[in-house]
Amino acid sequence: MRWLAGGEVRDGQAGRVRYRCAGDLLFGSVELAETAFDAADGASPLQQAARAAYGDLFRVLDAEGYPGLVRVWNYLPRINEVDHYGIERYRQFNIGRQEAFAAAGRVLIGAVPAACALGVPAGPLSIAFLASRTAPLAIENPRQVSAYHYPADYGPRSPTFSRATLLASSGQELLFISGTASIVGHRSLHVGDVAAQTAETLDNLQAVLDETARVAPGARYALGDLCCIAYLRHGEDLPAVRAVVEARLGRHVPVTYLQADVCRADLLVEIEASAGHPVQERQP
Repeated sequence: MRWLAGGEVRDGQAGRVRYRCAGDLLFGSVELAETAFDAADGASPLQQAARAAYGDLFRVLDAEGYPGLVRVWNYLPRINEVDHYGIERYRQFNIGRQEAFAAAGRVLIGAVPAACALGVPAGPLSIAFLASRTAPLAIENPRQVSAYHYPADYGPRSPTFSRATLLASSGQELLFISGTASIVGHRSLHVGDVAAQTAETLDNLQAVLDETARVAPGARYALGDLCCIAYLRHGEDLPAVRAVVEARLGRHVPVTYLQADVCRADLLVEIEASAGHPVQERQP
């Protein structure tokens, strides 16, 4: 991942967090091994690692003066496995993340960052994040229940993220769409059908773009304006997913295909996206 910024770039490190900042933007990362924690008082090692990593992240943003958390990328091992206390690991992560937001005095609904959470085979909890000196605009998807309002069926604590964020910074307007999948309302659709899941996911991306244009009338984006990353649970699904994506977006849209586990065990594909243009190019 590479971010380009005009002006002087400053490197920094505070504890486990490494970051670079320039002007209005700060990009950083933090890694924390679960082995640093023991299960205790109902909190799994992953829950504690998530709480600690996000706590470190928020302290850096407060110290450096970048309070607007815009976008977060979360990578955690074995995301769909059930281990400590009979709770799926993604749900353990959500508990720790929400605890850290609350401890830092951050809101838990509404003005929360765009995000994704993907599963990797092994390694530490790894988090990358983009923050700004100004607050982004959080955007939801009318076709979906906001993740922070999910019912208790999806875990003891709801996921703390918005469907997208829109940021005006240094003459640019940047749109970040969270990891998006075949979910309508709060339910997964088309279980076992990767092509249908991909089509539903693209419908959700379009819904986010439509909502962005509604809440910020100058911010008009089409699917063809996006730069996408598609995460596939099974590598052998690549031809089917690519065929649906190219039929809908065309071959000119940059799409990177990666193998990763998606946050729900019944989901086979997830797509995240971003777009941007100079503010002066916006159409009235």
